[in-house]
Amino acid sequence: MSFDSICVVGAGRVGKTLAARLAERVPTSSAGRELGCADADLVLLCVPDHAIPEVAAAIPQGPWLAHTSGATTLDALAPHTRRFSLHPLQTFTHERGPEQLDGAWAAVTGETSESVEAGHALARLLGVHPFELDDEDRPIYHAGAVVAASFLVTLHEAASELFRSAAAPPEALEPLMRRVIENGFQPTGPHVRGDWETVERHLSELRERRPDLEPVYRALSDATAAIRR
Repeated sequence: MSFDSICVVGAGRVGKTLAARLAERVPTSSAGRELGCADADLVLLCVPDHAIPEVAAAIPQGPWLAHTSGATTLDALAPHTRRFSLHPLQTFTHERGPEQLDGAWAAVTGETSESVEAGHALARLLGVHPFELDDEDRPIYHAGAVVAASFLVTLHEAASELFRSAAAPPEALEPLMRRVIENGFQPTGPHVRGDWETVERHLSELRERRPDLEPVYRALSDATAAIRR
């Protein structure tokens, strides 16, 4: 299966990035509220999750219809039956272009073998590595993606606040965090060594100097200890 023309609906970070990559490989148009996608083989919705049902209902049936949401199930694309979802497992910024997709994976969800193949065809055009995801598993899958991406930002900010409290440069954390990834997430630190006296000293100091961050450290300590058992 292949697509000869694609219409991308939505001009946010995901929509602009996907449209730029697709335009390199197939005739691609972009649409906003006017939804001028009548002649496209595939209409790709890159809109906020809450807007997917309304936008899908406004598109005449005929072409393939897909969304790029991680958590939204396929019933949001009703009444269309030629439908699937491709969620690019990546974070995007306005400052960068289609190279943001390089090396990324993508979750493909379809209700039939044909719709799954349509998702794989789109993945090939985007240059991403597809894997199949059951519709009912989307919420727990997306929770994992949020932990990996959104919570990483939260962790970096929490660590930066602690460094600022010690008059240490927060930018010094970035090489450390990158090396953790480069090392394949091999566990290190007092929790791995069973150095609970150090952990308790951390908690005591946090309680005195940054009580707002003590619950974060405590929750992560408990989770780390549970995982290491």
